[in-house]
Amino acid sequence: MSNSYPETSRHGGKILADQLAILGAEKVFCVPGESYLGLLDGLYDHQDQIEVITCRHEGGAANMADAFGKLTGKPGICAVTRGPGATNASNGVHTAFQDSTPMIVLIGQVATSMMDREAFQEIDYRRMFGEMAKWVAQIDDVARIPEYLSRAWHVALSGRPGPVVLALPEGTLSDTAIVADARPAHVGYGAPDPASMAQLGQMLAEAKKPMLVVGGPDWSAEAADLAAQLAEKFDLPIATTFRCQDYVDNGHPNYAGVIGIAALPELTRKLRNEVDLLITIGSRFGEMTTQGYTLIDTPVPQMRFVHIHPGPEQLGHVYAPDLSIVSSPLNFLRAALDMPVPEADRSNWTPTFHPDYEAYRIPTEVPGDLNMGRVIRHLSDTLPDDTIYTNGAGNYAVWLHRFHAHRRYRTQLAPTSGSMGYGVPAAVAAKLQHRDRTVVCVAGDGCFLMTAQELATAKRYGLAIIFLVVNNGMFGTIRMHQERHHPGRVISTDLTNPDFVAYAASFGIPGELVTNDDQIADALTRAQASPDGYLIELQVDPEALTPAQSLSGVRKEGEAAQTI
Repeated sequence: MSNSYPETSRHGGKILADQLAILGAEKVFCVPGESYLGLLDGLYDHQDQIEVITCRHEGGAANMADAFGKLTGKPGICAVTRGPGATNASNGVHTAFQDSTPMIVLIGQVATSMMDREAFQEIDYRRMFGEMAKWVAQIDDVARIPEYLSRAWHVALSGRPGPVVLALPEGTLSDTAIVADARPAHVGYGAPDPASMAQLGQMLAEAKKPMLVVGGPDWSAEAADLAAQLAEKFDLPIATTFRCQDYVDNGHPNYAGVIGIAALPELTRKLRNEVDLLITIGSRFGEMTTQGYTLIDTPVPQMRFVHIHPGPEQLGHVYAPDLSIVSSPLNFLRAALDMPVPEADRSNWTPTFHPDYEAYRIPTEVPGDLNMGRVIRHLSDTLPDDTIYTNGAGNYAVWLHRFHAHRRYRTQLAPTSGSMGYGVPAAVAAKLQHRDRTVVCVAGDGCFLMTAQELATAKRYGLAIIFLVVNNGMFGTIRMHQERHHPGRVISTDLTNPDFVAYAASFGIPGELVTNDDQIADALTRAQASPDGYLIELQVDPEALTPAQSLSGVRKEGEAAQTI
């Protein structure tokens, strides 16, 4: 059945907003700009279906769109103005690209009659975003808006998902046309062929120490459940990749832990030296997961390697697999669960992983009166299982990743790209999407202030988010590397911070300062009871650099290395 044409013409902004509604957009995260007034006018007519979220910085808007994409599996929509608005938003676009998050970024553009003159705030977005987006285009013809939006939606979701950038010249949004609307998107997903599954079955029958690793895009609660079933059926230890800890229930007896920064040493050792069959679903196996490409030999892995990914271009990109399967995680898992179970005794292999993981979650002793390990364990043991935790980048995140056990899918929102400032806007997006769930943002003092203005967004929309600001007065990760490679030559890593509790109060968000372990339980109780959100400043000793290393210890290592 062909689409019917509206009887009246519409301006481009109206056509664009209509397509977003048809395609199923739920929210548009934006900082309003004069370059896309037509789109804002079009969205006025869809307020019952599309919520327009006004943010305080384009970087915050783009990261909220990324978090929305992670939470829902649908493209997060971000609208920003030309020039400075687009450059501010580029941080979130880069995060979405490296994290394989579906996103559509709509950017106002100068009029076509003024292009190539360096007009006011003019940028060629195809060149600017060329290496950090799946597709970058400019809509010059108002009549082609439905075509471009439909393609953008499909591109953002197909294969390896990612961000799409569309530039909107002034005339495109203001001109009128009578044009047919797009139809709802129907994205195709790959599935494994019988021959590949038969080969995988044979490899499993021959393996003595196999391991299943999950991560990457297109995951879901159903995929998490099926992955656990697969691990049980074939008696496999199952690990997660960097910042994908919530892809399987961490309490499952087959759960082995997370591969990446500050990973469980015994898990790392076994993966590097003992695993004879590695089955990877969804992960690219990038630098952070593989600890700088050292866990697995390149280009030929030291073990038999099976790589399942929805994007065929990722297979063989770094590692040469023994078996490549182009498939969505769900389609692969469903097919794998139909395979016959080979006779294999792994009683001395699979059961050894989970006890090591549980032991690794016991808080270590660290300098100072406040132990972040105990703080995170208290949160993990007392807050609901469906609590969503968000964070950006920094040493402080190691405490969350090591000591919290995720029990449900999509209880973690964190950038595998290592982008600072992600936690606050991600928490805003999470609470907007799940107002009935507890949302906790864990941020270092440096990370928090990069996007702290979005507390205004949280307040505007009545979002009761719990913010934990880990304050050690420095850019801790950089200081760690500084002391390791240039011991005693400290420069540029010390911070002058505000009174974070007073800062939150200026937005109407209450809070308190916590300086020792005994205070966290009562503080968390008050935070949970606050209808306005709550900020807890956690004042930690700068010496408590990580759960395993002190600042002075790292400095001594650096000094010793220089004497060799």
